[in-house]
Amino acid sequence: MEFLSQTWHWSISGFLIGIIMLTLTYFGKTFGMSSNLRSLCAMSGLGRLLPFFDWDWKSQRWNLVVVAGAMLGGFVAVHFLHDDSNVDLNPKTIEQLALLHIDAPQGKLVPDVLFENSSPKTIFILIVGGLLIGFGSRYAGGCTSGHAISGLSNLQIPSLKAVIGFFIGGLVMAHFILPYLF
Repeated sequence: MEFLSQTWHWSISGFLIGIIMLTLTYFGKTFGMSSNLRSLCAMSGLGRLLPFFDWDWKSQRWNLVVVAGAMLGGFVAVHFLHDDSNVDLNPKTIEQLALLHIDAPQGKLVPDVLFENSSPKTIFILIVGGLLIGFGSRYAGGCTSGHAISGLSNLQIPSLKAVIGFFIGGLVMAHFILPYLF
């Protein structure tokens, strides 16, 4: 039972994602998380107010199972597969984080500076970040998971362009903007 009480090797997850992608391709479906938000908004009746949400969300019911699976998987990972030693960063990375006043992970997946401090600045950064992510996924026609996993596995050029844009945006944020926020 030790296999179920520790984090799994990345190749197991990669293999399972590959099998899921082959199955979705076989059934003519595409994967993406941001489309689920549109489905949830359509389910709530928001389509009566905004035409973007006025669509047949029932055709995407299967995709809502992905959200439930992600939530269940997160619960299982935190409560049953959690291992404090699995976050092993390069010492130079820890030094750079310390310069930004971000604590070393010490087994945590998220730094305390973001979520234990509910200052107006932190809340503002999180809200603006969420809005930018929402705008970016709408502008790019999908989110990082949809483009990077589904789009690239189907050899879609727009997904390749979107993923390149995601990486450039992440690098710009990490190296040029984040140091001024903390």
